[in-house]
Amino acid sequence: MMPNLRRARRGDVPVIAELYRISSGGVADYVWQKLAEPGESPLEVGLRRYAREGTAFSYENCLVADDEGLTVGMVNAFPIREPTDPAAIAAEDPVLRPYAEIEAVDSLYVSGVALQPAYRGQGIGTRMMLAMRERARGEGLPRLSLIAFAENPASVRLYERLGYVVVDRRAVAPHPLIQYGGEALLMVAPA
Repeated sequence: MMPNLRRARRGDVPVIAELYRISSGGVADYVWQKLAEPGESPLEVGLRRYAREGTAFSYENCLVADDEGLTVGMVNAFPIREPTDPAAIAAEDPVLRPYAEIEAVDSLYVSGVALQPAYRGQGIGTRMMLAMRERARGEGLPRLSLIAFAENPASVRLYERLGYVVVDRRAVAPHPLIQYGGEALLMVAPA
C-alpha cells in the first residue's frame, strides 16, 4: 500500500530532522554545527529548529509520507517573498553565499525532500513534489523553486521530469561537511 501524505506534526520532528539532513548533502550539518550550543550535536540543533513554530524551518512547513504510522519521507517548503541580501551573508559566511545568491522571489521554495532508502523509487517523492505544486497554487505563488547539486544527477533528472528548469547556478564553496562540489543549481517550475 502507498504511504499517505499528511501535514507534519510535532511528533514527526526527529524523522524530519534526520531526513532533512540527508536531503541537504551536508549543508544542514554545516549550518547546524555553527548554531550548536556547547555540547550540542548538529542533529540536536536540527531537532530544536524543526520543533519551532512560526518559522521557515519548522515542522509546520513540512509534508510527510506516513506508512501506517511510520514517517518515511518529508518535504520542507516555504514561501520566499523577499530577497535575501547575499552581501550580508557573504560577510558572515562565504560557504552559504552561493545559496543566498540564487533565490527565486515569489516562489514556494522546496528546501529539502527525502525518503527513507526502502521507500525510494516508488513514486512517493514525485507525489510529495506534486503536492507542493498544489500548495504553491493555494498560496497564490506563481512558481516553485529549489536548489539541486549538479553532482547529484539523479535528483536533477527527477526535478526536470517534474518540469523544473535550471535558471541560475553558482559554484559550491568547498567545505569538508558538504558532500558535493561543482555547482548549486537554482531550478524553477511553474505552479
